[in-house]
Order: sequence, then structure tokens, then C-alpha cells
Amino acid sequence: MKSLVCLKQVPDTETQIKVNADGSGIVTDGIKYVINPYDEFSVEEALRLKEKFKAGEVVILSIGPDRCVEAIRTALAMGADRAVHVGDEALNNGDPFLVAQALAAAAANVEYDIIFCGHRAIDDDFAETGAMVAELLKIPQVTLVTKVEVSADKKTVVCERDIEGGKETVEAPLPCVVTSQKGLNEPRYASLPGIMKAKKKPIDKKTLSDLGVSPEPKLQAKNYSMPAARQAGKKFEGMEPQDVAKTVVQALRSEAKVI
Repeated sequence: MKSLVCLKQVPDTETQIKVNADGSGIVTDGIKYVINPYDEFSVEEALRLKEKFKAGEVVILSIGPDRCVEAIRTALAMGADRAVHVGDEALNNGDPFLVAQALAAAAANVEYDIIFCGHRAIDDDFAETGAMVAELLKIPQVTLVTKVEVSADKKTVVCERDIEGGKETVEAPLPCVVTSQKGLNEPRYASLPGIMKAKKKPIDKKTLSDLGVSPEPKLQAKNYSMPAARQAGKKFEGMEPQDVAKTVVQALRSEAKVI
């Protein structure tokens, strides 16, 4: 089973994000970076498929600056076989379509039965790239997946998705794109032998020029700003419950204007 996993490096969820003085981006000094959590589910699922079929390959495909190699090496230490890193200055602030174009162009040079993506990245939160990759490659897609079952002949995949009030089962022909959701699996930790082996696993370096992709973005961020500070909450003390209820309803109607 040959799996291609699209992986993004993002700021750690515990990192305090600050906007720089001119509003052109965030302050990057001191930020700790990690694998996008939804992409970790993708790496784990690809490894499980390789183990299930006792054959195949897991290839990591990542886009971003040189620091992304750290995240790539982590995925290789988990058990992935090799990686492709598309590093280009134009991609550092690339919009989802530009990134999807680069991913699709790189994927066209890799043999795969299935492509895994996280359903969204926790930094920009667009949740669009995986779907765009599928469209550009003209293959089916199944999004927000929490269970994956590939047929013995590797021709179809049955996926389970959480929907409001229940679950949905979707069957698709392979190859296809699957975007991973929380609940798909529990990602493994990289072992010490895995970490040592990862240092010798190949990472193929590419640029947009190598892939024949134009660096012109479709979307540009003009300004960044932090959300307005929340107002302090109110506490109602020393009152009977029925009086508190009346006061809260009045405040919701006249002050918050939500009812």
C-alpha cells in the first residue's frame, strides 16, 4: 500500500501568538513548531495501512521553509520511508490554492494509492487545501474521516465520517484524497531507533520552479490584528435564584442584545 501524506509544520498550540508592530504578520521569535495535529493522524493511518498490507511505502510531502525539515524528520522517525520537501520563499505565506497547486504538482511525481491530509491546519484554519489537491489531481475525496478501511485488492476505500446526530459511511475508488479528523487513531511516538534511522532517510528538495508552478498567489493577507479584548463578566450574588434569573434575562436582552 503506497500512501502519500501531506504534512504541515505549525506553531505549537501552547505558543502565545503576537502580531508584529506593522501588522504584516506574527512575531516568529521564540515560537515552537510542531506537526499539525490533524496531519499526525494522517501519518499514523498511513503507517497502519503499510503494516496491514505488510508492504508498500509512506511518503511525506511538506511545503514550507527550512525549519519544516524538523517536522519531516519526526514523521520519518515515526516510520515513514522518505519525504519530499517543497521549499520556496513564495510559499512561506502562500494561500491554500498556491499550496494545493504545489502539493498536486509534487504528488504527480510520486506513486500512491491514497493521499492523506489533515482536514485543516491549526494556524490559518482554512480547511481547503486537501479538497483542492483532490480537484487538481482529478481524483475523489472523502473529508473529515474518523475510520478508514481499504479493500484487500486496494481498489476501494470505505470511510466513516462523524455527522450531526450520527455517522456517515462513504465508499470511494482508489486513488483518492482522505482528510483526517480527530478520532481516526492515536498517533504513535517516535522510538529511539526510529529517530536514529530517520537521520539517514532521504528528503527530496523541490522548488516551485522545479514543479512548474507559478508563485503568484490568489489570496493575500493585507493586515493582521489581534481580536478585541473581551469585557469582564458579571456576577450576581446575594440574590434569590428567581431574582438572579430575571436579572440575567434582562441583561441578555438590554445589554448583550442576544434575546
